Amino acid sequence: MELSPERVLAWRMRRQLLGRPARTVTVDIVARLCGVQAQVSGSAEQAVAARHGQPRAGVVAEALDERAIVKTWAMRGTLHLLPADRAPAYLALIAAARTWERGPWQRTFATADQMAALTEAAREVLGDAVLTREELSAEIIKRTRDDSLAGHLASGWGALFKPVAWQGHLINGPADGNRVTFTSPATWVPGWTGLPAPEDAARVVIPAYLGAFGPASMATFDQWLIRGASRSAALRGWFAGLVGDGVLAEVTVGGQAGYARAADVAEIAAAEPLAGVRLLPAFDQYVLGPGTRDPMIIDPDRRGAISRAGGWIAPVLLAGGRVAGTWELDGTQVTVTRFPEAPPVSPAELRAETGWIEAVTGTALTVAVQ
Repeated sequence: MELSPERVLAWRMRRQLLGRPARTVTVDIVARLCGVQAQVSGSAEQAVAARHGQPRAGVVAEALDERAIVKTWAMRGTLHLLPADRAPAYLALIAAARTWERGPWQRTFATADQMAALTEAAREVLGDAVLTREELSAEIIKRTRDDSLAGHLASGWGALFKPVAWQGHLINGPADGNRVTFTSPATWVPGWTGLPAPEDAARVVIPAYLGAFGPASMATFDQWLIRGASRSAALRGWFAGLVGDGVLAEVTVGGQAGYARAADVAEIAAAEPLAGVRLLPAFDQYVLGPGTRDPMIIDPDRRGAISRAGGWIAPVLLAGGRVAGTWELDGTQVTVTRFPEAPPVSPAELRAETGWIEAVTGTALTVAVQ
């Protein structure tokens, strides 16, 4: 079935809660978005607020304190907020690639044997403990008797901790002042089930992804999940199984083949645009889900304005579901830079759209358009 890009984008905006339904809670937003990137904590807070019917500051911290969501390294090796009950499935699918056992990774960071020893040490020492990075690193070195790990363990990039997280043995604990802490999900998260088999995880994660960012190709899904590193045969098998069971349907969008949840196809075909414009924060899932190379949401000539040096993903202006510009907050002013080729935007709509930003910052704002 052929679906129009305009209706796909209209459907995605509603599915990603950009219609801001009145009754929304943080964990449901995080679940619907298949996680929220949290490398920059403020951006994660804003991504949630941009979808709340009644946005306010502090809702992410509350959900973390309630243990309804967890923070850990997940998709693409970046820190994410994940719903606690679905985190095992996401982590299992990432771990299935076993990227830390591949030659280039071992030559750069640690051998497979070193990682196995490190993982077991972390699992044992965390238990029901909450440790800072320094404390955890010291315990790992003590237990493995491997001083060569010290440099990578001390790195803020967390390269050696990511595989431990993906295997379900490590999540972020509560902050200790300005210091990061880690703990075990098995003892921190009520009802933690451990990781499911990859094929079972795929039946959770793939439909969830397509339920927010579909239709999409296998390659697009895999780039979002782990930068295209999944084992090809496994990836094809996961999708084929879901198609065979009638969960997924093969469709085309603008002539490009992809997959959608079968139950969503009629709704996508009938989707009507959301009124108004949207201001989305840096690193927003609307952009990260399909990726900045997706020409349906970002004109290829404008990708450099969105995907910037150092991995920064700029805050964006959406009009009709497409990126129509960028914005930034400086003090009490929101400055919007509209792409000249984008459709005009109403100053009144922009002013209204700053409401969620004011709610999070507690500051009355003015808007300027360049």
